Amino acid sequence: MTGPQGVSVQPRVIAGRYALLGELGRGGMGVVWRAQDNVIGRQVAIKELHLPDGIAHEERRVLEERVLREARTAGRLNDPGVVTVFDVVAEHGATYIVMELVEAATLSAIVAQGGPLPQERVIPIAVQALSALDTAHQAGIVHRDVKPGNLMVQPNGRVKLTDFGIAQAVDDPRLTTSGSLIGSPAYMSPERIHGHEASPAADLWALGATLCYAVEGANPYERSTTASTLHAIMNEMPRLTRAHGVLGAVITGLLMPDPNARLTGPQARAMLERAATQPTPPQGFAGPSPTARYAPPPAPPRQRKPWLKKLATAGVVVGAVAFFLGGVAVDRWLFADRPPGAMARTLTFGGGGQLPEFKLGANQCGDDFLADSVRVASADCDEAHNIEVFAQGDAFGSLASAPYPGEEALREFAEDYCTLVFQSPRVPLEGKSATLRYAAVVPTQAEWRQDAASSKGTREVSCVLWNKDRALLTEQVYAEK
Repeated sequence: MTGPQGVSVQPRVIAGRYALLGELGRGGMGVVWRAQDNVIGRQVAIKELHLPDGIAHEERRVLEERVLREARTAGRLNDPGVVTVFDVVAEHGATYIVMELVEAATLSAIVAQGGPLPQERVIPIAVQALSALDTAHQAGIVHRDVKPGNLMVQPNGRVKLTDFGIAQAVDDPRLTTSGSLIGSPAYMSPERIHGHEASPAADLWALGATLCYAVEGANPYERSTTASTLHAIMNEMPRLTRAHGVLGAVITGLLMPDPNARLTGPQARAMLERAATQPTPPQGFAGPSPTARYAPPPAPPRQRKPWLKKLATAGVVVGAVAFFLGGVAVDRWLFADRPPGAMARTLTFGGGGQLPEFKLGANQCGDDFLADSVRVASADCDEAHNIEVFAQGDAFGSLASAPYPGEEALREFAEDYCTLVFQSPRVPLEGKSATLRYAAVVPTQAEWRQDAASSKGTREVSCVLWNKDRALLTEQVYAEK
C-alpha cells in the first residue's frame, strides 16, 4: 500500500495472517474489509465487528461471545447459498469474522439501479434464499437481519445470503440505552418489534419483505420515520401490484403478522419450486411445434377458485389464505377440490340470514344443530354436545376496511377453507368423512357492515362439525396445533 506522499505503508495485518487491502463497506454493526489471506494465498472478506454505542459492558461481553459462537457455527453450514465463514478472530479487544469474498451486487443495489425485477427472476432468488435459511435454521442459527442488502446476486444468478448470526447480533430490537434502534426496522417482524426472541419465523417474515422489495421495487412498510415504519408493520398488510400467482401468495404468506399463521420455509419453497416447473403458456403464434414422441401430454392446469379472483377485485389480498390456514398446506388449498359428501349446506347468519345469530367462538361447542331460524346455544365441550366449531377466523385479518366480497364468493371461500381444515390432522378422527358432517357458517352483508361500523357485527367465518347420525359428541374432536 502507498501513503498520500508516495510513502510505502504496510497494510494492517489481523492475526498475523490477514492483510487488509481496502474497505468494502460499513454499517451499524461494523466495517467490511477486502483482505489477503497470506497463508493460503486467497482474498477474503473480513468483518470487523463494532457494537453500537450505549451497550453496557457486561451486555457487550455477552453479545461478543454470542457472535463468536454463532459465527463458528455458521462456519459449519454447508449450502451453496450461504457465504462461508472461514475464521473468527478476537484480537486487541476487537472481533473479526473472516468470510468468503463474493464479487456480486446486493439485491438492494440491483433494484435501486434497475428497478423492480420480473417474477421469473425473483422466484429462483427466493428458492435459493429459502434453502440457505433452512440450512441455517436446521443448525439452530437465526440470521436476524435478512434484507436486500444481505442478499448478493451473482451475474450467473447464484444467490449468497451473508452475515449469518453476525449482522444483527442483538436479538432484541428494543431501544438501547442510547435510544437508537438496532437493526433494519423495515425488515423486523411484528413479534420482534414486540420484543420477542428472534426465531426462524422472523427470518422468513424478513425474507417476505425482501422479496416484496425485489418484485415491487420498494419495501411495503418503509415510511419517513422509524416510528411510522414500525406502525405500518404492526397494522398494515401490503397490497401487491406486480407480484401475482404463487409468488404473490408466498410473499403474503410469509408476511402474516402472526408467526403461527406464517408460511414455513419448506412450504414456501415447495410452492415456488412447483410453480417454476409448470410450463408457461405460449405467447402469440409460435409456428409448428416440434415432435415430442417420448413426452407424455401435459396435465391440464389446475384451476384456481373463482372466489379468489372475486376477492382480489374487491381489494383483498391473498393473505387471507395464510391467515386462515396457519400450518395447513396453502398451495394445496389454493387448488383444492370441491368439498366431499361429508359437507352439508353453508348457512348465513345475521340480518337476513338463515341463522339469526351465531355466537360460538373457535373450539367452542353447542347444544343445537344448525337449521334455519335456530339460535344455537353454547355447551361445555367437556360434556356431551351436538356440534363443535373446529375452525374460525376473520377472513381479512387486520384489513378493517375490506368491503363485503359478496355472498357467493364468501361461501365458496369458507367451503374450501373448512374442507381443507376438516381433511387435515387438525380433525384427527379416523374415518371422519364417513362418520362426521361439517358445514361453513358465514356472515350476511348486514352482519359484515355492522362489524365495519364497529358495532356488534362480525366478519368471522366458522366451520362446524357434528356426528353424521346426530348422536352426541362425547368429547372434543378438534386437535390443537
